[in-house]
Amino acid sequence: MKLQDRIVLITGGGSGIGRAVAIRFAAAGAQVAVSGRREDRLRETAEKITGAGGDCLTLPGDITDPSHAESLVQRTVERYGGLDVLVNAAGFIASGTIEDTALEEWDRMFDVNLRSVFRLTQLALPHLQRRPGAIVNLSSVTGLRAFPGILSYCVSKAGVDQLTRCVALELAGRGIRVNAINPGVVVTELHRSGGMDDKAYEAFLEHSRQTHPLGRAGTAEEVAELALFLASDASSWITGGTFPIDGGRQLTCAR
Repeated sequence: MKLQDRIVLITGGGSGIGRAVAIRFAAAGAQVAVSGRREDRLRETAEKITGAGGDCLTLPGDITDPSHAESLVQRTVERYGGLDVLVNAAGFIASGTIEDTALEEWDRMFDVNLRSVFRLTQLALPHLQRRPGAIVNLSSVTGLRAFPGILSYCVSKAGVDQLTRCVALELAGRGIRVNAINPGVVVTELHRSGGMDDKAYEAFLEHSRQTHPLGRAGTAEEVAELALFLASDASSWITGGTFPIDGGRQLTCAR
């Protein structure tokens, strides 16, 4: 699968799945722009890409800031001359139930995980339709199944899935494909950034051996391979899909 000379904008490119996607896409021939909150982490991503002979533009900032979202698309187009693929990989997780989730936390979850996807898709659309492109949204198995203790995260990812389907239907006539990826537990910094300490995270990964039928957590690189497929011409007749990559997690009841 190749993305030779395709121009790709990836949010959340400073770590985890977003970084893995950026590195894999660059290796497949894409010109990559990555956004994220931390400039130092984006620089690390860029160094891995340029060290392997690729090209990478770093765009640090807050994805929920309207002016930053606009500049992401503008600067990518100015640098590379267009935009072929948008990968919405920025996101975060936080614990909370219906009883203890603060409204402010709920709003922040939706601003990052869903509203930014909606807005960036709007901004990218005029460029994507010039040479029919693709959008890949990073959702979660929690968008497909209910899980306890992470209410706002689950609902935000279900929103990403429905947004994916609706936008796919609206844009199909213009040749733009839109799909979502629904990972299970993947070894990244996501859960630590959501408040888990090292001991709790190790216990969480061990528990994942029982909750994922294939007996382990996934890797960011495995998710990146699926993203590459959905962004490439190999998936030219696929749109509106939600694709679990979760070791079979969605086949089981939450436990």
